[in-house]
Amino acid sequence: MYDFEVKRLGLLMESELGNPQEVGGVLNPAAARGPDGKLYLFPRVVGEGNYSRIGIARVRFNTNGDPCGVDRLGIALEPEADYELQGDGRGGCEDARITYIERFGRYIMTYTALSAMIHRPLFIGSRPEETDCDECSRMVDVEHESIWISYCPMELDGLEPTHLGSFNSHHRLATPVEPWESLKIGGGTPPVMARHGWMILYHGVHATDDAEGTKKHLFYSAGVMILSKEHPRTILYRSAQPLLTPLLPHERDGIVENVVFPTGIDCRSDIGQPDRFDIYYGMADSRIGVASGRSAADRNRSVIAAKCPSRARHSANTNTRPGSWHDRRRYGRTIRSSGWTRLVVADVRCVWQYD
Repeated sequence: MYDFEVKRLGLLMESELGNPQEVGGVLNPAAARGPDGKLYLFPRVVGEGNYSRIGIARVRFNTNGDPCGVDRLGIALEPEADYELQGDGRGGCEDARITYIERFGRYIMTYTALSAMIHRPLFIGSRPEETDCDECSRMVDVEHESIWISYCPMELDGLEPTHLGSFNSHHRLATPVEPWESLKIGGGTPPVMARHGWMILYHGVHATDDAEGTKKHLFYSAGVMILSKEHPRTILYRSAQPLLTPLLPHERDGIVENVVFPTGIDCRSDIGQPDRFDIYYGMADSRIGVASGRSAADRNRSVIAAKCPSRARHSANTNTRPGSWHDRRRYGRTIRSSGWTRLVVADVRCVWQYD
């Protein structure tokens, strides 16, 4: 019932020739539909010295409804706060995730901040250089980088979106199990409600020997989990094999070799296919690719739904005036997570509004 099929749609975005803000690559985008119904990406754009900003781009679609390119709209967020800057002039705002909170009418962004402070938590013995050559059996224990759920108790009545409270309850959802994720697993796309429950694309890492057997190479792949609608700490399905693994030249060659890293997801209700999800992912820490996925059991239902797209078309207000995205950055409590680097929520909350 949960078999998930993915089809690569190709390269979507890469560094713009002559743009100094992108000489180090464009990668790992957040994805969100605006009130105008259009899809916006918030990629990490890397300049000289690994100085990272979060850009913004609008996705273009071809006549078949597939993503085929982007229009750059500038920079959405760049390092300004102390925890986003290093003393040597370097810094970074990286790897955004965006979720629309309907109750607030706001888009909540989380991202990684790179500063003089280490920008991800580490456990003793859990660094990649300490584990990629470890031949011992990887038993389940608290030192493995895993995926966690954190809870924030709140009173919904009268709650302001900039005062969400403290995430003070934590549950480890999953830890490495399969060979393709034997070194570590971590978050990928934000959870979305699918037909069978909450769906997340996540990443897993394993190591292989080179031809001479003298060096280990890390491989980042992507899998899927389906979580219970009512009790999301319950896993209903989990990939035994990766959905995406580095195969194409753009995925194997780049700043970091052999990486597919899913970060953005878009439900395609806008074309009458609510069971189709487009997945936006980083390619070798250098480019952005896109793939289309759906449950194998839902393929036939999607074909039927596509015959009457008006039923499921995106309910955008066609009278919405042209708008722009801007951030309302809040320097609030520190949120911490013990997931892998790109799941770490930096020491900031960022609320985005489209007007």
